[in-house]
Amino acid sequence: MNIHDVDARLADILRDRRRRLAEIFAAPVVLWSGRRSPRNFAANTFPFRASSHFLYFAGLPLENAAICLESGQLTLFIDDPSPSHTLWHGETPAKEEIAQKIGADAVLPMAELPAHLAGVATIPVQDAATWTEQTQLLDRWVLPERPLEGIDLELAKAIVTLRLIHDAGALAELRKAAAVTINAHKAGMAATRKAKTEADIRAAMEGVIIAENMSCAYASIVTIHGEVLHSDRYHNKIQAGNLVLADVGTETATGWAADVTRTWAVTGKFSSTQRDIYDVVLAAHDACIAKVSPGVEYRDLHFLAATTIAEGLVDLGILQGNVEDLVERDIHALFFPHGVGHLLGLDVHDMEDLGDLAGYEPGRTRSDRFGLGYLRLDRPLRPGMLVTIEPGFYQVPAILNNPEVRTAYQDAVNWERLMQFADVRGIRIEDDVLVTEAGSEVLTAALPTKAEDIEQLVRG
Repeated sequence: MNIHDVDARLADILRDRRRRLAEIFAAPVVLWSGRRSPRNFAANTFPFRASSHFLYFAGLPLENAAICLESGQLTLFIDDPSPSHTLWHGETPAKEEIAQKIGADAVLPMAELPAHLAGVATIPVQDAATWTEQTQLLDRWVLPERPLEGIDLELAKAIVTLRLIHDAGALAELRKAAAVTINAHKAGMAATRKAKTEADIRAAMEGVIIAENMSCAYASIVTIHGEVLHSDRYHNKIQAGNLVLADVGTETATGWAADVTRTWAVTGKFSSTQRDIYDVVLAAHDACIAKVSPGVEYRDLHFLAATTIAEGLVDLGILQGNVEDLVERDIHALFFPHGVGHLLGLDVHDMEDLGDLAGYEPGRTRSDRFGLGYLRLDRPLRPGMLVTIEPGFYQVPAILNNPEVRTAYQDAVNWERLMQFADVRGIRIEDDVLVTEAGSEVLTAALPTKAEDIEQLVRG
């Protein structure tokens, strides 16, 4: 990114973040930004993405850099680019200019970093070259897959405390990401009229994001196979009768994410069975959002979604029995196997590099229940938290065609009635919801969710 375009308030925002860290964590901290990873040979690399923990305190996606945080002060460690770098990539700002933009108290070359590592805490970076360097310099194992211990664990807990509640600087970026994402989804719906394959729709959506000099926050899901939860294929032909499930989100230049899903009929008109299921999912979506407010347990929102979906499927004759009993038996999870959402911020699943440390309130652990095992967030909501609400309905063959499942739930599922909904492979509706003092604000509310409005956007 061009640092000349950086908001003049950035330095003040970053100073406030490191001041707040110093209030709850006394030890010195060093955070590395990371490096590019090669795709197939050293000079051909994947796009660089700085560590989110580094970004939170440094503000800019600086490659091969580190920051030392101590008593609210920040020292930036970074080298000026080599002549060969300038040849291939053009002029870049000097390290002193970068330091001024982020409000650093000092700036030093990377060669001086080892002299500042006594007693520091850190968080592992995801790329192998950097976590190998972290392990060697700190003389202890610093690995992404290794549970944090000691001072590093205490640092992670402190960072979670700060990053759970978004400050004004973060919210400004998150709103930018949401606005671009809304436009991307509208472009995808409009492109469906002439699309031949899923790739055509994906191209229209990602084109909007790229045109804003932003990137995708995750690998886009644009598929007629909505039952594949994280589908990464785009070759399927678009045909009448298909539903398109598009889960596409923007990441701003400084790393802040949006995460939105919409589902639409390629003809601009849901079939009667598609509309029936769509309205069930939308009812769950709307019920959960209406309940978002401080103090509400996110787990309760998940069960609200599960209960609403189960009730809707009973009304349609797909499930049979008492709704509460069906949810207690996790029968809703045959069609809604994932959690109702997650934290959102610098990461699309915010801070999940820390495992469940961010998503789960201290003292809580993941359930091994079929209907709860994929719940990514189990905390009471607090003002400033940003969460997704994303209930869904999926007909996953590996689940529904399992003989053991059929036998175990033969009393609760009307399999013949379910066959009448064969044109519904998957439907998900997802929005980004900010918890406020008074309740909530849907950052992505400008993108419609009602079936009639979605149909109109597709038809144009």
